[in-house]
Amino acid sequence: MSLTTRVLLGLVLGLAIGVFLAPAEMGTPAVIVAWIEPVGALWVNAIRMTVIPLVVSLLLGSITSSEAKAVARVGGRAVAWFIGLVAGTATLGGLAAPPLLQLFRADQVQIPEFATATEAADVTLPPFRDWLVGLLPPNPIEAAAQGAILPLVMFTVIFGVAATRVAPEYREVINRAAKAVSETILVVVDWILATAPIGVFALTLTLAAQTGASVISAVAGFLAVVAILLTTATIALYPLVRAFGGFPMKLFAKACAPAQAVGFSTRSSLASLPPMLEEADRTLGLKPEVSGLVLPAAVSVFKYASPMSRIVGTFFVASLFGVELGAAEIASLAAGMGALSFYSPGIPSGGLFVVAPLWMAFGLPMEGIGILIALDLIPDMILTVANVTGDMAVAAIVGKKSG
Repeated sequence: MSLTTRVLLGLVLGLAIGVFLAPAEMGTPAVIVAWIEPVGALWVNAIRMTVIPLVVSLLLGSITSSEAKAVARVGGRAVAWFIGLVAGTATLGGLAAPPLLQLFRADQVQIPEFATATEAADVTLPPFRDWLVGLLPPNPIEAAAQGAILPLVMFTVIFGVAATRVAPEYREVINRAAKAVSETILVVVDWILATAPIGVFALTLTLAAQTGASVISAVAGFLAVVAILLTTATIALYPLVRAFGGFPMKLFAKACAPAQAVGFSTRSSLASLPPMLEEADRTLGLKPEVSGLVLPAAVSVFKYASPMSRIVGTFFVASLFGVELGAAEIASLAAGMGALSFYSPGIPSGGLFVVAPLWMAFGLPMEGIGILIALDLIPDMILTVANVTGDMAVAAIVGKKSG
């Protein structure tokens, strides 16, 4: 039985047993979950401990083994696809969310007791100027310790490009050191991936046992709309990769499956980076200098389907609080969500906090953010699958063109 099959089996079993145990608030179900939950947390920590050294070493190895022009070419193509795909999902969300919410009657039910029971979210976002300044870390070591991936990536790229301008013998030392670190970390990744079925089983069982399957009709409609649109966005990537990357859809699906399973269970694109790199090399045969540059950059800044998910949530909250959004507001929301998707604070459900400036502009109450955070578990799992698939799609397309 292949690793992919075992991971997916662990996923299905975890969900099934977790739903059977729900609600795991007391008694035997609570005891079972209490013993299994640390297994999943331990596995996620094992994945996360590899991310920082893997990202830095892969970026340095890829950049220093290429000419500066090649780095700019690959990076430029990747960024162009990032922007184009985000614009596509934002547009689809703005056009499809309102009629679908109406179809599922998710916009016709107000839940005032739900809204009043949720405390207003204390949303404080740094101004764009501060975010822009923060792109270059004053202390790269501190950025690495805090898990600030984007500033760390910026420093690594600058350092790597500078290394292409030094004497060849010095550049070779940096390249060999970076590759030695990445190869060693990938051995650790192989060990971690070998335990993926157990980790995924523990995570999904815990999540399912905590949430169960009971939701009110409006919430069920909202979740259905999010799931439909995110699944549509994910499926659309397969023929796109076939058309622009030349990879058969079945092969691309095989390459994405392990990272999708990890992303679904962890709700983290960063945690999915190791299996993405593994499959980009083994299944798709992408050049290391391409996958090692595109994939770390993608998980840092590229949130393929986030605008779509946040737009649906915004319309849902607007209906709950009776806020009317016209065509102009819908167009502004789509553009704003797409732009803000590249700026996500490193906090739980951080993508939801990003919508605060737009919500204030349209008169939406901040209590709605609290509501969406309470409902974010299921959408965020599907959203992570879509984002991970988008990362792999860009790597496949750019890698094929560069090859």
